[in-house]
Amino acid sequence: MATIGVMFLDIGGVLLTNGWDSEMRRQAAERFGLDYADMNTRHRNAFPTLEKGKITLDEYLARVVFHRDRPFSAGEFREFIFSRSRPYPEMIDLFRRVKARHGLTVAALSNESRELTEYRVRTFGLGSLFDFFVASCFVHLRKPDARIYRLALDLAQIPPEQAVYVEDRRGSAEKARALGIHAIRHAGYESTRSSLEALGLSSGQ
Repeated sequence: MATIGVMFLDIGGVLLTNGWDSEMRRQAAERFGLDYADMNTRHRNAFPTLEKGKITLDEYLARVVFHRDRPFSAGEFREFIFSRSRPYPEMIDLFRRVKARHGLTVAALSNESRELTEYRVRTFGLGSLFDFFVASCFVHLRKPDARIYRLALDLAQIPPEQAVYVEDRRGSAEKARALGIHAIRHAGYESTRSSLEALGLSSGQ
């Protein structure tokens, strides 16, 4: 087995809760008295552009929520979005231990908007875990587009067989695997820890 030199990690669903998923949008609709179906339709049209970094979060909200007058501000809504983020401390600690024990380069490989990425990295101290970021909002590509994985490998300057990628979404994990990357479909702490150990990446505990 090739020695693993880089570990790519998804953020939402692996290290933290998802950034802005359907359940969070439903909660927002209830909290602010919005028509969820209309909001979700508008979301589907605007979200890919947001995640690719082609529009700002405020521009997204103007399309999805503030296309009409509201009794609340964009700032209030934005703060609600940010407040939904929660860490998975045991996962963050696992990857920190694996990184330190094996001297790995660790990079984010995620689909997320710029504002949410920056907030989450700052709030949960992810800058000390990641050596660099391949986030959709920075590179203008979204998983599971094969180009974002190839870009991540180019930036790491490593062949796919020397990379491991931890991802909770089946389609994104399968795309990485098809490119020769060791992809771990994250479902929980124990299964991911065992999968890393099978690749020779023990956490030491």
